[in-house]
Amino acid sequence: MKELQERIKKDGIAVNEDILKVDSFINHQVDPVLMQHIGEAFAEHFKDQGITKVATIESSGIAPALMTAMCMGLPMIILKKQPSKILNDNLFQTEVTSFTKGTSYELTLSSKFVSEKDHVLIIDDFLANGEAATGAIRLIRKAHATIAGVGVLIEKAFQPGHEKLVSQGFDVYPLARISHMAKDEIEFLED
Repeated sequence: MKELQERIKKDGIAVNEDILKVDSFINHQVDPVLMQHIGEAFAEHFKDQGITKVATIESSGIAPALMTAMCMGLPMIILKKQPSKILNDNLFQTEVTSFTKGTSYELTLSSKFVSEKDHVLIIDDFLANGEAATGAIRLIRKAHATIAGVGVLIEKAFQPGHEKLVSQGFDVYPLARISHMAKDEIEFLED
């Protein structure tokens, strides 16, 4: 998606070869027009696949997942990183390790919001090693739902996440694929 690539070039900050800051338009301050276009792109790619719900991991994936769900006319599920004090019954949980933050967290989903009848599209902001997406897939499968695919805004194509998910048979659709990053340097794979 050229619009996203241009915005990353203009406002993204490559801190080093692993960290890309997009907090001015994706995950701290959100550009709603860009998010609408992102939602439209994901909705177009995944249309006619029998998707019943869109899911994301809190919190950076919420804006693009919500816009995707809105474009598709579907509910959105937020997979929680912190177990709620009031949501403690009928939960599915799995542990996920964040590559970027170097920490682990318990990903949680209430059984009230997903069932074996659901075909779920996962949306996330980044794909690097694929740990977050794999955790989301594991969690949704615990509810016996099926996975329609994984849409990501920014893929670090130089890391193994894409291949890891594709080798398991998932449709992975990145909107911007970064081939190389270094301090103040970002290069994209062209489609």
